[in-house]
Amino acid sequence: MVENRGKNRRAPAPRASMRRRSCGGSCPSCKKIAAEGVTLSVDTMRARVAEAALDAGAHLVNDVSGGLADAAMVPMVVATGAPFVVMHWRGFSEDMNARAVYADVVGEVVSELEQRMAAVVGAGVAPERVLLDPGLGFAKATEHDLVLLAHLDRLRALGRPLLVAASRKRFLGRVLAGDTSAAPPPARERDAATAAVSALSAAGGAWGVRVHEVRASADAVRVARAVEAAR
Repeated sequence: MVENRGKNRRAPAPRASMRRRSCGGSCPSCKKIAAEGVTLSVDTMRARVAEAALDAGAHLVNDVSGGLADAAMVPMVVATGAPFVVMHWRGFSEDMNARAVYADVVGEVVSELEQRMAAVVGAGVAPERVLLDPGLGFAKATEHDLVLLAHLDRLRALGRPLLVAASRKRFLGRVLAGDTSAAPPPARERDAATAAVSALSAAGGAWGVRVHEVRASADAVRVARAVEAAR
C-alpha cells in the first residue's frame, strides 16, 4: 500500500507517510498511482482532500485526528464507505506535547480510542471499515511510545485491525542515543530501528505498519511471521 499525504496538517501538521507524495485538491498523483493498480491511502485531516483522493482512486482514508479536526470528515467517510483509520489524538501539533500526561498510558489510549471508535460508528461508519492507530509520537513521550508498543495486545483487544506508525520517529532517535548526551541520529538513519519495531508489531498482531523504507521492514515482518509460525 502507498500513502499520499495531504498538503497541510498544521492545525491541520505534516507527518511521515508510507511513501511521501504531495496530494493537492485534484490529486493528480492519486490517479497515477491508482492507475498502476496500487492500493492507495490518503493521509489528511481535511474532508475535501480525502474526497478528492477517493474520487481519484484512493481506497482508504487515514485521518490522524479520527475525524475531530474537520466536522465534514466522518459524514464524507459514511457517504463513500471508505475504510477509515482512527488515530489516538489529543490535539494539533502546536500544543500536543503539553497533552502528553498520563496516569496509565495504555489504559487511557485504549479508552480514548474506544470512545472515538464508538463516535464514528454511531455517526454511521460501518464497524468493519474502522482501523485503529495508537498515535505513536502524538501527545506521547518516548516512554509512552515504548509502553504502548509493549502492550499491543491490549489495543488489539478493541477488535479492530491495528496500524502502527513508528517510522523514523523521534522516540526511536532518543532510544538510539541512549542515556548519553549525544544528539539522536537523524531521521534517515533510523530505518534499522524502524524495522525492529515492524518485526515487534508483526509479532504483536498488528494489521500493518507505516514505513518510509519498505524493503527492510518487509524483510523484518517476514522473519517475525516465520518465527511465529514455527511456535
